[in-house]
Amino acid sequence: MSISSIRLEVPEYQIKRRALLLPRANIVAVAVVKRAIDLFIAGVGLLVGSPLFALIAVAIRLDSPGPILYRQRRAGAYQGRTVDNRARFGDFEMLKFRSMRVDAEKFTGAVLAEENDPRVTRVGRFLRKTRLDELPQLYNVLVGDMSMVGPRPERPELLENLTLAIPFFEERMRGAKPGITGLAQVSLTYSGRAPEGSPVAALDSSLVNPFELDGAEGSLADDMRTKLLFDLAYVAALERFWTYLVVEFGILLKTPWVMIRGLGR
Repeated sequence: MSISSIRLEVPEYQIKRRALLLPRANIVAVAVVKRAIDLFIAGVGLLVGSPLFALIAVAIRLDSPGPILYRQRRAGAYQGRTVDNRARFGDFEMLKFRSMRVDAEKFTGAVLAEENDPRVTRVGRFLRKTRLDELPQLYNVLVGDMSMVGPRPERPELLENLTLAIPFFEERMRGAKPGITGLAQVSLTYSGRAPEGSPVAALDSSLVNPFELDGAEGSLADDMRTKLLFDLAYVAALERFWTYLVVEFGILLKTPWVMIRGLGR
């Protein structure tokens, strides 16, 4: 009997065991490498960027009265459902350079900024356009509240309504920390709209007011549906190590170009 004729059979329980271990190994590898990338970029960014931070701080103080930094509670990773079937998220205090008047939400409550928002200061408009207002979040990355790359963190009071209005919206934060930049941020406009002529723009008819409700045109949910497509694609990439590396570094390399072109608002 030749060696080549010997049939090797792997017990079924071992096949199932390997099927369970491989995804777990991928998840651990992605988590370790992702945290290492976060610590390196955040540490170097805070150190090297300190002179720029000082210049921005002076500009904000000269432009309008109020604090230099803006602290706001944001939702973190998805943590399952409550007993009354509501989506539950962790939360943290996110830092930004202040880009609006101090009384920006005095009469409106929690609302997202709009294009040409009159509440934005002169310096704030530049900071938003170049996305430099996000730089203090390097500290959030350093302490582990955020990651360099991930879905943008939404405000908890807005997120609850979005999870009710958009099916599977909470899945964008399953197993993922919110990020300073992300696949949606480098692929779409600041508000989440698809650039004209892009492949995603061709899907507007199914993403914008898909239920054809009267008076719902231009709603927040329309922009968020488009963002959701990219956020879910990124979360799916976290399941395979090499796919994750390609996507992660692709986003990190594209982010400076987005900042230079001033695609924020």
